[in-house]
Amino acid sequence: MSLILNIDTALDSASLCLGTDGSAGQTLINENQKDHAAWLHPAISQLLKENRVALSQLQAVAVSIGPGSYTGLRVGLAAAKGLCYALQIPLITISTLAIIAHAVKEEASDLICPLIDARRMEVFAAVYTRSVEERIPAHALLVDEHSFAPLLLSHKILFCGNGSIKLKPLLLDNLQAGFSATRSNAADLASLAGQCFENKEFADSATAEPLYIKEFYTPAASGK
Repeated sequence: MSLILNIDTALDSASLCLGTDGSAGQTLINENQKDHAAWLHPAISQLLKENRVALSQLQAVAVSIGPGSYTGLRVGLAAAKGLCYALQIPLITISTLAIIAHAVKEEASDLICPLIDARRMEVFAAVYTRSVEERIPAHALLVDEHSFAPLLLSHKILFCGNGSIKLKPLLLDNLQAGFSATRSNAADLASLAGQCFENKEFADSATAEPLYIKEFYTPAASGK
């Protein structure tokens, strides 16, 4: 039996979930993005205490690896790596886009395209099948009415994630395009992490880094 702590701090809301053999248990959610770092460790303690689980009973820690908020990704990964190092247990890293796709897979009839807002008209995108198998890998994209035209000619696509709001007005008349407002959380991560644990698909806790897709930028780094 696998007992996995699942951590998702990649987007606006942060969440934790205890997963057992891929099934999601209790989930805690924090909606204040600016408070993710302060919320995370007390919330982990609360989750374990309420479920009468000791840290030593965890068999792995899973984390949303990105893309997403630069700060949120670093907060989640640092916590996950620290726990894995201290407990000498495996680290599992899952794409944020895959987690979003998993949350809506029962709503999809064909392909799923999760979109994460990356400011202005840019998004982070990927395309998955209904079984959350990657069809097109994660990439940055400037959305317009032609962004998915070739794929929409032969497939119905369910768009989801906070970036889909940018695309929806551009595809209102396209009957091949559907949109979901369903939000993902660490409970969706739990199912994917359970599969990775079973298949022994682990990350290197010493070298794992967030999947930013675009380089992290600060005015200091640019010399301005």
